[in-house]
Amino acid sequence: MAVRDPLRGTLKEGEEVLLVDRKGRKFLVQLRAGERFHSHDGIIDHSAVIGHLPGSVVTTTKDSLMLAMRPTLADRILEMPRGAQVIYPKDLGSILMYGDVWPGMSVFEAGVGSGALSMALLRAGASVTGYELRPDFAARARKNVAAALGRDVDFSVEERDAYEGIDGTRFERIMLDLPEPWRVIAHAEMALVSGGIFMAYLPSMDQVAKLREALSRSRFGLAGTYEVMQRGWYIEDRAVRPDHRMVAHTGFLTTARLLAGHLRSFRSLTFSPPR
Repeated sequence: MAVRDPLRGTLKEGEEVLLVDRKGRKFLVQLRAGERFHSHDGIIDHSAVIGHLPGSVVTTTKDSLMLAMRPTLADRILEMPRGAQVIYPKDLGSILMYGDVWPGMSVFEAGVGSGALSMALLRAGASVTGYELRPDFAARARKNVAAALGRDVDFSVEERDAYEGIDGTRFERIMLDLPEPWRVIAHAEMALVSGGIFMAYLPSMDQVAKLREALSRSRFGLAGTYEVMQRGWYIEDRAVRPDHRMVAHTGFLTTARLLAGHLRSFRSLTFSPPR
């Protein structure tokens, strides 16, 4: 599970760079000698970026200035090519924390999409087995993961339907980004280790209600549902106020733990994030 070490020193050919213009617009570019980046502000030769330190300022052919930075994982997820809507960084951070993901953990993921959750899990050191029904999404996820983390990661994506079953019986975490995760519960009971964590990401409360009802009839306990909201602040001189726009509702996170037996008194307990 060796994730590529963070690159240090100057920007190198083959790595991704984040170009930021003076309006704050961001562009994710893979550096290749001999190629050029085109924008409304002009053209930048990749060779003018290769060999410079992150944080350097480069000048376009129209004399506009752009910053060249190494992208964070959040930058990559928001700017990378994608076919499916990604899980936002604010939710990914919560998934890693309340999913208690650590190096070497075996994680099953269904609904891989563009690979945002896969990247976060792999970056945390987990081993990830993914199911994705659409071949184009599976191919995109593999490409995005390789571009961000290299190919020396423990990651596989199978073009399969999780509703029909899960191969394997020793997964420590199950992460679902599917429209009907309640159809996976019976399979998850067989595939997850006792005490393991089940998590599902859903956009609507109707879906959450169906999932929670199904969980209440299963071997899972300590179920809980929450959402994460992120509000920035505008700070300039004495003007200090909340931003007019915020990243509010993106999805509901539901988590539960697999119990060793039919312990009715404990299945009724619920989980809520610590305050």
